[in-house]
Amino acid sequence: MRALKGHGTQNDFVLLPDLDGVLDLRPEFVRALCDRHAGIGADGVLRVVRSQNHAEAKAVAAEAPFFMDYRNADGSLAEMCGNGLRLFMRYLQRASLVEHDATVATRGGILRVRSGTDGNVSVEMGQPRILADRPVVTVALCGPRAALAAVAMPNPHVIVQLERRDELDALDLSRPPQVVPALPEGQNVEFIVRADARRLTMRVHERGSGETRSCGTGICAVVVAAAAADGSGPDGSTWQVDVPGGTCTVVWRPDGGIVLSGPAVIVAEIELDEDWLAAVR
Repeated sequence: MRALKGHGTQNDFVLLPDLDGVLDLRPEFVRALCDRHAGIGADGVLRVVRSQNHAEAKAVAAEAPFFMDYRNADGSLAEMCGNGLRLFMRYLQRASLVEHDATVATRGGILRVRSGTDGNVSVEMGQPRILADRPVVTVALCGPRAALAAVAMPNPHVIVQLERRDELDALDLSRPPQVVPALPEGQNVEFIVRADARRLTMRVHERGSGETRSCGTGICAVVVAAAAADGSGPDGSTWQVDVPGGTCTVVWRPDGGIVLSGPAVIVAEIELDEDWLAAVR
């Protein structure tokens, strides 16, 4: 079995080409692939399937020829992944399946992706939804904090704003922050510090994966939370979000749509060992 390893701002993935939709991605297999000591190691798995060959996407195959089947590192399903979708686009180009643009079906809807002349990839992420809940988040070394906002992107996110960079650096995200009340489907939790009027620094704990070096939907969610809090809203400004793995930009357009832009890198193509596969599948 062939796999690829890549990342978007160091949010890393195992990518499995499966255009005919024949692979059985059992949670145990996903966990084995993502194991950083006994597997390839990743924050999640991206499976590339032709939409016509997947039950969840067959109905939209004419509009979106490819389906991104995304799983968290613990094997659970996720609605979408912004960093992963940029890497997905890189693979489609590498395999000569598309040129510069693609329309991709995800569990979070149909999204359009474009590779730019600057080497980055941009994703039209759809419209965010600011939730009514503003939970209290408790994290080690920081204590309880009221959330700035909860945002569906469509993945559920809870955003906490801190005052100083040293508070952000000191957070212990080795365990999931406690969120009360928790969102119905669980949540990713982002902590941010404002570095400038349109620049944020962020760390994130992702449901099903733990702390990751970046989170594309989270990057979009923190911009929505910050822009809503300061009253600027969807004014078309370009925001910069710095994460441990790099930097992405976000534009919240006046029509309400979000555009996420950033790098995507394919690191290696790997042939999985048949004996290892037999043991973990």
